[in-house]
Amino acid sequence: MFLEQLKLFRLPSPPPETKARHLLIGGRIIDYRLKSGARRLTMTIDERGLRIGAPRRIALTEIEAFVQGHGEWVLKKLDELAHASRPRHLTIKDGARLPLLDTEAEVRVLPGANRVRWVADILVLEARPEADLSRLATRALQKRALAHFAGRLAHFTGQLDLAPPKLALSSAHTRWGSCSKHSGIRVNWRLIHLPAHLGDYVVAHEVAHLLEMNHSQRFWSVVSSLYPDWKAARSELKQRATALPIL
Repeated sequence: MFLEQLKLFRLPSPPPETKARHLLIGGRIIDYRLKSGARRLTMTIDERGLRIGAPRRIALTEIEAFVQGHGEWVLKKLDELAHASRPRHLTIKDGARLPLLDTEAEVRVLPGANRVRWVADILVLEARPEADLSRLATRALQKRALAHFAGRLAHFTGQLDLAPPKLALSSAHTRWGSCSKHSGIRVNWRLIHLPAHLGDYVVAHEVAHLLEMNHSQRFWSVVSSLYPDWKAARSELKQRATALPIL
């Protein structure tokens, strides 16, 4: 079962056929791009602005009425992106700092054979001159994420007297985590950039699915037993989604 269906991260640039249009919302002219051929009406807001997907046969008036109906949300999200205190695109170089759970990691770049290692909260990239430092840093962060979330998985399954299932990392653009009785639990590795309590909520949520593969009242009772403050954590995750760094 999927935890949150959110557009969290930067997606590839829109295809050439995407059309740029304008719409008046709350006295403001808002640019948006429209792509036809979607299965249903959708809106996505990220660093490129507002993008709308729509079925081919739907009228433009209906599309824009849909956007107007969510106008307050659109303006709020666009303002949040415009006033973000930290740029999402981070350049990996010697001395750079990356958000890491409840602290920051300092990046050190040394000559080497494209290997990565952690020294406490210092990320050491031993790189060749032509190396892709962002890729090396991502590899190191994923390694750190797997170790961290494996420990949290053991913690929460232990509370239910369950054996920890197989754990894997996800790079999904729309999910914080997922759970399957066949393949185990998957956690989005980018949670390593957020405070530890938010990752705990995601893991607790997925562990609860080991008992209840649904979102029934019984499911939320299990979540509450594992993570009592889950409502606040879920709300905070939604607020922080658009501020996750992009390497």
